[in-house]
Amino acid sequence: MKSHDFFEREGDDIYCEIPLTFAQAALGDEVEIPTLTEKVKLKVPAGTQTGTYFRLKGKGVPRLRGMGQGDQHVKVVVVTPSKLNDEQKDLLRQIAALDGEQTHEHEQSFFDRVKRAFRGD
Repeated sequence: MKSHDFFEREGDDIYCEIPLTFAQAALGDEVEIPTLTEKVKLKVPAGTQTGTYFRLKGKGVPRLRGMGQGDQHVKVVVVTPSKLNDEQKDLLRQIAALDGEQTHEHEQSFFDRVKRAFRGD
């Protein structure tokens, strides 16, 4: 049996990970999931967290010497954006403020501050 880029097998069950954006996880969405034989739609409820598993019953590997199939387990990975524009940052700050959070942003890395100190900026 050879390995697969997307699926991992454990007995009759298969496992995969799907990336979701912050908005999809927070607001909920319907996403298309590849299975061994087709693509199916999965309803992701609002507030879904990274690491949440969903089970697609009967979408795994057919059982040998038996009836039925295993299940497919889908793990959610919420992708945090690595680059935000100013408008996106402002919107996230507003969300944090509505939740009563204080953000302590570091615009410059430690090494940037050290470089500036040595230059006398």
